Amino acid sequence: MIRQEIINLIENSVHGLQRNKKIPEVKLPWPKVESPERENLGDYSSNIALVISSILGKNPMEIAGLIKSEICAEKQELFEGVKTVEPGFINFSLSKDCLRNCIIEILREKDKFGCLSIGKGKKVNVEFISANPTGPLHIGNCRGGFCGDVLANALKKAGYEVFREYYVNDRGTQVKKILKLSLEGKEGGYKGAYIDDLRKRGIKNPEIAVKVIFEEIIKPTLERMKIKFDRYFFESDLYKNKETEKALEILKKKNLVYEKDKALWFRSSEFGDEKDRVLIKTDGQGTYFLSDIAYLKNKFERGFDYLIFFWGAEHHGYIKRVKAAAKAFGYSEEKVIPLIVQLVKLTEKGKEVKMSKRAGQYITVDELIKEVGIDVARFFFLERSYDKHLVFNLDLAKEQSQKNPVYYIQYAYARISSVLRNAGMKKTKTDYFEKDIHLLKEKDEISLIKKLIKLPEIVEDVAGDYQVHRIAHYALELADSFHRFYQKHRILNSDKKLTRARLALILATKIVFKNTLDIMGISAPEKM
Repeated sequence: MIRQEIINLIENSVHGLQRNKKIPEVKLPWPKVESPERENLGDYSSNIALVISSILGKNPMEIAGLIKSEICAEKQELFEGVKTVEPGFINFSLSKDCLRNCIIEILREKDKFGCLSIGKGKKVNVEFISANPTGPLHIGNCRGGFCGDVLANALKKAGYEVFREYYVNDRGTQVKKILKLSLEGKEGGYKGAYIDDLRKRGIKNPEIAVKVIFEEIIKPTLERMKIKFDRYFFESDLYKNKETEKALEILKKKNLVYEKDKALWFRSSEFGDEKDRVLIKTDGQGTYFLSDIAYLKNKFERGFDYLIFFWGAEHHGYIKRVKAAAKAFGYSEEKVIPLIVQLVKLTEKGKEVKMSKRAGQYITVDELIKEVGIDVARFFFLERSYDKHLVFNLDLAKEQSQKNPVYYIQYAYARISSVLRNAGMKKTKTDYFEKDIHLLKEKDEISLIKKLIKLPEIVEDVAGDYQVHRIAHYALELADSFHRFYQKHRILNSDKKLTRARLALILATKIVFKNTLDIMGISAPEKM
């Protein structure tokens, strides 16, 4: 990964300057390297000199110049240029030979390109969707579902051992009361064809209804969403296995519970929560939160290093209490990572489509997939950050042309496949291309290569901040770069050597497209 190599070079250079007494021996931060917004500023840029100068009280341009000299002496062949820019940035422009060599690397690594080892030896539990088993999954469940699945893919690509989990809340009020009202046909219950079907089948017990809904409605929908879970964890099992009792006993031994108003409370405010929380209600029943902390304890005891949760916007207030529970059990709150997914608004013909589960007026996941297709559904829910409100444009989603970003990306992949078929390219060894790769020097060729080498960086960034929309944006940028190149340059031409070089470029592009689409769980069509 080029960015990582530059980071290592900066770090080695700073250590060299310290050894040679050119800067004092003090602990300095890990270098930060980013891609500049403007092309004329190079391919990568670092503000490390500014950071060091603020610590040492020295001139940042002087520090930048010292680091630049060290880097150029150590690895000059990697760069076309290294420049220092006011007030103290170091900008790096990659050499064309470096970029061409990246093509060969991609051709050799194939589906392994973009794989990292940063998560090696670390086990992550990603819990997502976890919708109440009281009816079909609706479009509000799509967002956390697709984002959770893609984050799991990205973390796996980054080297983590990833475990996908769905928490089935089969004990709560919605199950016992609202679903019961639904089955009895009373006011205040859910409505819809699935409720009518349950009643026709004579199902009156809410617990039986939950099992039917989960097995016959929710699970098949998850298959259509192309999501596979490693485990479905039922809340009722926490009670059957007395895990809630065990969790409560530990808190009691630590003197972290007390009685008040005939209820049992957890001293969560001692661990950063806004207030203490009820664990056992006045009627003797355990609260949702009691289940939550027993479930949290269960996950840590299964050996997970990090627990990632995708929660709906209404769960924002749960963050502090769950982290408080983790600290109470002696676990690091940094290992508990709740991600809040904001609301989705569906629009058609410029108007919002209103939804209400109670009234039976809502768009199910199955309906949406049938309307726009699974690939489009996935991409549209991925292209905006999960923590921002999303407007799902149904008209654009149904558009089967390059106006639709999914078709625009897939068409690039299909076009590459078509050119390779016409060239008779089936299985060719990498060394077939190596001697001609130096012929890639046009601006659009170089720009495309620069975009290809970004995939490992995207994977690293997503594994670091969980912002999966980066992958969707990258796929669009890659499609832009390819289409620009394709429109201006003939790939199959009379110059056999140049043809071979450009075939290597588009073959590498195809590999990167496929790896990117695989992370998003979107198909890569050979023909369109």
